[in-house]
Amino acid sequence: MRTLLVSACLLGFACKYSGGSNALPEETLAALRERYRLIPVCPECAGGLPVPRTSAERQGRWVTDRDGRDVTAQFEKGALVALRLARLFGCGEALLKERSPSCGSGEIYDGSFRGRLVPGYGTAAELLREAGIAVYGESAIAKLL
Repeated sequence: MRTLLVSACLLGFACKYSGGSNALPEETLAALRERYRLIPVCPECAGGLPVPRTSAERQGRWVTDRDGRDVTAQFEKGALVALRLARLFGCGEALLKERSPSCGSGEIYDGSFRGRLVPGYGTAAELLREAGIAVYGESAIAKLL
């Protein structure tokens, strides 16, 4: 059975910045579990950020929270943890939360905290892709199933 790295919030873990989750529907989770061994990761928590926490956005290499604090180091640390987990468990693919400053794939918020999206990748998604791991957002689950 193949292994799939998955954003923990998509699996129902309450690790979202607001303290909630982004849990996928149970039928989707069941279908994923039939095909993969799921490896949960929250790069933001793995980087040392608390739950709940102030929302953050990425602009270029830098990540800042809504209060203007630079949290780039925590995001980079969490990205390294995600990559280590992917390698440890032999994950060739990852299912990550779209638009997230750590997990976003293809489109992220622009760093202005005005809800504007720009082409780009979150810190962890970018590192995983550079390492040859295919990254999918939740809107592309059909490609995994």
